[in-house]
Amino acid sequence: MHTFSLKGKTALVTGSTSGIGLGIAKSLAAAGANIVFNGFGDLTEIHALCTSVEQEFGIKTAYHGADMSKPEQIAAMMEEAIRQFDGIDILVNNAGIQHVADIENFPTEKWDAIIAINLSSAFHTTRLALPGMKAKNWGRIINLASVHGLVASAQKSAYVAAKHGLIGFTKTTALETAQTGVTCNAICPGWVLTPLVQKQVDARAERDGVSNDVAKKLLLAEKQPSGEFVTPEQLGALAVFFCSDAGQQVRGVAWNMDGGWVAQ
Repeated sequence: MHTFSLKGKTALVTGSTSGIGLGIAKSLAAAGANIVFNGFGDLTEIHALCTSVEQEFGIKTAYHGADMSKPEQIAAMMEEAIRQFDGIDILVNNAGIQHVADIENFPTEKWDAIIAINLSSAFHTTRLALPGMKAKNWGRIINLASVHGLVASAQKSAYVAAKHGLIGFTKTTALETAQTGVTCNAICPGWVLTPLVQKQVDARAERDGVSNDVAKKLLLAEKQPSGEFVTPEQLGALAVFFCSDAGQQVRGVAWNMDGGWVAQ
């Protein structure tokens, strides 16, 4: 029986020191890929994470703390990753931030930051990764969009705009690489219990005077028919599938994993 392996490949995952990005990074590492981590956090904890992943999966890791709103820092990260690992084979654009407010009250600096991190950063990493991928005639670009790239919610104008834009960028990248060994696809999660979503749960529990468990059920009931959170591990398994031979002709899709959210 053929066992799929990413041994010898290198994956750069932005925003991968926690949450969805970390889940995807670990799934790719479990398949044999070396990992370049990126994100904010305590450096001691991040280095411990790198060591732990190396020991658990027998791969190599690196870390770069590039601020994904800064094109020059993104360029430095890509250059360093390519230097250390002789190229980036798998690029996962996961970094993202959120802010909630009505359009007329939405701070302009928050709009600019969300567009920069959630959308423009994917352009900057992709343009720098593509030449090496095309030279090898193999590459996987995976953009973490959202159900909010497919449908909208009130008070999330910048996030929705960025995620819709990311899906459009995914399709264009897929078309430009259609006759190469490089693929580009988007993953659109529904509610995932990341630290970011946990903050929304905590706020709801406090606002409504209910327990954390009840707040979770109320949050899910609004949008996600399954009544269950999507897990980072499930998203990681989908990313690994995109990297496999079976994913070779999956190009330009926006694949929602959302417990039925957009089926309504």
